[in-house]
Parts: sequence; C-alpha cells; structure tokens
Amino acid sequence: MTTTLIPATELAARNHASFPNESDEYRRARNALLAEEIELRRHIERVAELRRQLPPGGEVTKDYRFEGENGPVTLADLFGGKDTLIIYSYMFGPKRDKPCPMCTSLMGAWERKVPDIEQRVALALVARSPIERLVAAKKDRGWTQLKVYSDGDGAFTRDYVSAEDADVPGYTVFTRRDGTIRHFWSAEMNDKMADPGQDPRDAPDLDPLWTLLDTTPEGRGKDWYPKLAYPNGG
Repeated sequence: MTTTLIPATELAARNHASFPNESDEYRRARNALLAEEIELRRHIERVAELRRQLPPGGEVTKDYRFEGENGPVTLADLFGGKDTLIIYSYMFGPKRDKPCPMCTSLMGAWERKVPDIEQRVALALVARSPIERLVAAKKDRGWTQLKVYSDGDGAFTRDYVSAEDADVPGYTVFTRRDGTIRHFWSAEMNDKMADPGQDPRDAPDLDPLWTLLDTTPEGRGKDWYPKLAYPNGG
C-alpha cells in the first residue's frame, strides 16, 4: 500500500521553533532548509527500502577462513546465532605500520555500539595483517567489544573487497537463510564516483563524525582527517 505523504513544505510550515534575537530572514531560510531536511529523511528511507528489496545475492560457495582472537573461524561461524552478518574490512594490511586513521575513527564510533548492534545482527572487523597485530592495535585503542579477524590468505578480501588485494576498506553484508549464505549488499562507491570538490564518500556516511560536522558552519573541511593520536592525548 502506498502512503501519500504530506508535502515537506507543508510540514515545515508547522514548525513553531524560534530562538532569541533571530531575524525574519533567518527564520524563512531555516524553514526552507527544514523542508529540505524532511525530503532528505524521506530519500534516505526510500534508498533503504530499495536496498531491502534487492533480489537474492550470489550464494557463498567458498569456505572462507579467518584467524580470530580465540583461534580459526569460518565465515559461517561469524554469524553466531544471527541471520545477518556485517563485515567491515579495514585498512591495516601487513605493509602498514599502523592502522588507517579513518578506519580507526569509524571503528571507534562503533565500539560502544556493539551490544546494540548485536541485538539484531552480527558484526565482524576484518583486516589482512596477522591477528597478533590486530589484537595489539585493538588493545592500544582500549577497545574490548569489537571483534577482529585476520584474513590471512586474502581469499575473502580478493573476492569481496579488492580483486587486486589492495589495502582498501570494504563494507559487506551477508545473509543466512535456511542454511544458505548469500551476499546481500556491499558499499560500491569509489573515488571515480566522487563529486567535484568532495572527498570520496559513501551515502549515507557510516561514521557519525561526518554527520556531526555537517551540522556546523565549518563543515567537514577539505584538508583535515582523523588522527590516531592528538597532542592533548585525546
């Protein structure tokens, strides 16, 4: 059943918010922006619905194996008792001295959300370095809830992240229905799809850092990125 939505401009006109000393010009512009924000919310939901309606993805027929913090595991093991598995492949290949700061920023945002995420789906973080390096880096960050796994032979990475086994990030969702594991969805935006003047990005952004900065007059900036450490120890 199709639901007829009230026009965004009409919903925005119902807004009675105001703040001290704001001008009429500000309020008109803010309500116009509010209508666009409502449309954005609706577009995000339309995209999410289209994603949910994807036909069945390719069946996983290979026996992918990883090294976990407690020993070897298979892709099927990563599901635990869930029907859906999210794998984030982060940039920490064997040639890197330290993990990617951008990946680390994203993973840090998820650390405290793991119990919430695992109410509905399984989450695994995979990189190409040996498990000992992944565990050491995890301890350096003070993380205790994210589960990290080493794709030692690179088979999973080459099939679902980079055929060239490049040190690039990947976000992949798998389903398990009636014992059959299938690929559901992967982030497929890359630098060739970036708009002028913008860094390559997915939509929606997975890191709340960028969403937060988008609400500020300074925005994301064009020459600033997260770091692994800051002078003040943060």
